[in-house]
Amino acid sequence: MKAVAYYRSLAIDHPEALLDLELPAPQPGPRDLLVEVRAISVNPVDTKIRSKVQPPAGEAKVLGWDVAGVVREVGEAVTLFRPGDRVWYAGALDRPGANSELHVVDERLVGRMPQSLEFAQAAALPLTAITAWELLFDRLAVPAGKRPDARTLLVVGAAGGVGSILVQLARRLTGLTVIGTASRPETQAWVQAQGAHQVIDHRQPLAQELARVGLPQMDLVASLNATEHHFPALAEVIAPQGKLALIDDPAQLDVGLLKRKSVSLHWEFMYTRSMFQTPDMIAQHRLLTDVAALVDDGVLRTTVAEHFGRIDAANLRRAHALLESGKSRGKIVLEGF
Repeated sequence: MKAVAYYRSLAIDHPEALLDLELPAPQPGPRDLLVEVRAISVNPVDTKIRSKVQPPAGEAKVLGWDVAGVVREVGEAVTLFRPGDRVWYAGALDRPGANSELHVVDERLVGRMPQSLEFAQAAALPLTAITAWELLFDRLAVPAGKRPDARTLLVVGAAGGVGSILVQLARRLTGLTVIGTASRPETQAWVQAQGAHQVIDHRQPLAQELARVGLPQMDLVASLNATEHHFPALAEVIAPQGKLALIDDPAQLDVGLLKRKSVSLHWEFMYTRSMFQTPDMIAQHRLLTDVAALVDDGVLRTTVAEHFGRIDAANLRRAHALLESGKSRGKIVLEGF
């Protein structure tokens, strides 16, 4: 099968940072689906692994954890799907990625694609939707439903993939007042279009920016990037007994800054369930099923911002470079081999 992979961890401008290869087709296990990959999207996790994880000598490492495709075969214990089903998922970090013509994935991590989306549009959503959903409803414990809620939510890095769908979920499925951060006119307009009540500039002092829009304290904070840089300011603007959730990888945090306000700190890592085979692993199947229904009902929309063409090494190198520049918005998708 065709695949895009790497043998050595290299800077993205190196011609061998990602390569077009022919690899053996994978075989599904008892609870696995064998999926014909139709479209993928690219996430920061791809760039982080490519730049930091060195494969064993002579072994090709395939990246890619956002998929829309068609089930070709099912394992003997599969009960949720059958061949021909259109599916979407983000898979598991401890298994090969999906930048390949064929991919295997545990059925408990898979949902049926929204009927209203094409493959490229659907591929933009699984990883970010799972991350945003778990952060909002599991980690921050916000109740779903448009009931009155006087609390505020600050989304730092709201123009990215996770931020784009998190703003939509919070605005359309909760009663929170949603404030997103973005630094450029085009990304600020993007965040506004996702549904944020207010958009502020994270290049400016956050306390100053929040005072400008008349919301000096935040009850809930979702820090999606540059948490280490923003952390002192977030400790300043978060309300007493507030909750702060993050998804990035700060080298260090002075968590003592949160003590006097009794602020709770929450990590969201969407691969925890698959990595540890938790008893509730099937929650991601149910979550993706719910998100698909919300998309088909017009409540949520795809977050595609860039379509980079077919799935090959050259186009994936371009996508990685754009993500690493810090200037992307929404999701980058690729389609077909």
